[in-house]
Amino acid sequence: MLTSQLSVADPWWGVEGSMLILGVILLAALGTAVLFLISLAAYLQRRTLQYGLITVAIGLLLLRSVVGAGTALGRVPMPVHHLVEHGLDFAIAGLLLFAIYISYSSTGSDPEQL
Repeated sequence: MLTSQLSVADPWWGVEGSMLILGVILLAALGTAVLFLISLAAYLQRRTLQYGLITVAIGLLLLRSVVGAGTALGRVPMPVHHLVEHGLDFAIAGLLLFAIYISYSSTGSDPEQL
């Protein structure tokens, strides 16, 4: 059975020190950084609250990658990692839902008619 052969101490299975996980996190951070710069450019062009909220949400996604990299490098303990990352998940969802809410509130349009 595969699970009986894998060990938490195995560098391919564990988080801390895993080059595979660190590589995936760095690729995700690079992609998220590009999205953040695009969203920042859009915000600077439009300067609306909705664009600002989306930019902050994408910035928080980038922060999640930083926390993940810190965990893979052994700098962020796993309990802190989970607390911060799940807290950021909640904040990101809240920011996006609020951006959607105020977008429909300010236009007065019904989302079902769009």
